[in-house]
Amino acid sequence: MDQLSAQTRISDAAVRSAIEHLRAEHGEYEMPANTADQWELHLYYGSLSATLDGDAMLVRVAATDETCLSYMKMTVAGHVAQRLGTASGLRWQGDGRDGGTPVFFREITVVSSAPISPHMQRLRFHGDDLGRFAHGGMHMRLLLPPSGRPAAWPVMGADGLIVWPGGDDALVVRAYTIRAIDVEGGWLDVDFVLHPGQDTPAAAFAQNARAGDVIGMIGPGGGEAPKARSVLLVGDDTALPAIARVLEDLPRSARAQALIEVDSPDDRIALPQAANIGVSWLYRQGREAGTAGLLPKALREQSHMALGEDLYVWAGCEFADFREIRKIVRKEWGLPRDRHMVTAYWRRGVQGENGAGEE
Repeated sequence: MDQLSAQTRISDAAVRSAIEHLRAEHGEYEMPANTADQWELHLYYGSLSATLDGDAMLVRVAATDETCLSYMKMTVAGHVAQRLGTASGLRWQGDGRDGGTPVFFREITVVSSAPISPHMQRLRFHGDDLGRFAHGGMHMRLLLPPSGRPAAWPVMGADGLIVWPGGDDALVVRAYTIRAIDVEGGWLDVDFVLHPGQDTPAAAFAQNARAGDVIGMIGPGGGEAPKARSVLLVGDDTALPAIARVLEDLPRSARAQALIEVDSPDDRIALPQAANIGVSWLYRQGREAGTAGLLPKALREQSHMALGEDLYVWAGCEFADFREIRKIVRKEWGLPRDRHMVTAYWRRGVQGENGAGEE
């Protein structure tokens, strides 16, 4: 497959140190190099190589399409900005857009809205050119414009980072699972967990959405369904859409066990049923979400050895459960890094994506 590529030459010694730090953080993805002045990383979205060039460093990123190439540029620029407070010194040459709305952005329109449980609302959106969202990750980010104002969408900066609208035009940005997508039909479904009585902008949008409402979407990302002969899925209400997608895509040759926490039996939703799928529902019974500790408790009751040598653990939940589940999987079960993905989808008391974590 043909590769797209872009490069930037960095003369600032401090920026070079930031790139070296990126190398250190992703050492497990490094490929053997021919010389000490060159190194290369192969990441999920593409490759990154750095070469010392006199007093400067030449950084090159490559990927199979423009979306992944843009993600690789953002990886470099984001790391530089994190370490130095700015990435203004970066200028990219080569393939990919230099400005305008991101190649991975789509404007989408509400088609319909319907409850699928007391605390879950499904919205269907229409969008054009959705093919790229059918692969490369189950998740995306929704961009909600302020009510009563024309939407101002993000654009790409010369350094490869997104430039977000601010002030009165600031967007609410939230990560969600693409529950279902039909590229030919031009639609996708998104399931929203509702939080009655709480100030949650995305849930409020879902509750009040009407046909014709327009929002934005960027993505995809977040990885694909785990590939293993034995899969253990662990999650609360917020992970239900992702768990449903994983079970729908499960090969007949594999088996999956799901541990799912919801408030009550009324919050159960229809999931695929097959001889190779087992689902255990755990009920909070009115306790506040994220406080019951049901998922770590149920996980400890599992025998990971009995689940198979090829076991892969996938988990998505509140931050406190995330930390405990990660501890069980890593330290108590000793699963290697490539056999689990544990993610904090949300954190009690923290709005938006702040405080969410991922291994």
